[in-house]
Amino acid sequence: MAPKIGLFFGSSTGAGERVATLIKQIVEQLGVAEVEISVVTAGGASVLETYDYQIWGCSTWNIGELQDDWAIRFPEMDGLNLKGKKIAIYGPGDQFGYSNSFVDALGILMDKAVQRGAEPVGFWPVDDSYEFEYSRGVVENTFMGLAVDEDNQAEKTEQRVVDWTYWVLEDMGLYDPEAVEAE
Repeated sequence: MAPKIGLFFGSSTGAGERVATLIKQIVEQLGVAEVEISVVTAGGASVLETYDYQIWGCSTWNIGELQDDWAIRFPEMDGLNLKGKKIAIYGPGDQFGYSNSFVDALGILMDKAVQRGAEPVGFWPVDDSYEFEYSRGVVENTFMGLAVDEDNQAEKTEQRVVDWTYWVLEDMGLYDPEAVEAE
């Protein structure tokens, strides 16, 4: 039986949902896991304790705020036990309109996940294709998850998601590219 990945997202404009759907397609095409997608507010916060492998999707709104679905769920997360859960996060943002808070949600959610005992996976390099001033989602020139910008760089989203999804699956121990090459 294939492992299950819980993919929880919030989406106000559809960007978070589009990325979630693409991630599910990639993972299931590889056949390494099943992905169960849901809006994070669809159930209680305790559902986050039921998956050993998780992907969270949250855009950043206004100046460094969580998307509404995650903002509702966030206070309830203080009581969670995520010890040993491998969690990766992606975040849509607008690096030009909100250059000083681009994908802050990555940092806000990853900090909470780590406080609750989770093992972070899927950190993503900040390279010269990104143009922003500051992000709470960056540590040591590395995003704490995947940063996508559907407003200004939609043409880069699909390839970023493909590359990141493979990276996440490898970090989670669900995919070994060397074993695939050997086949």
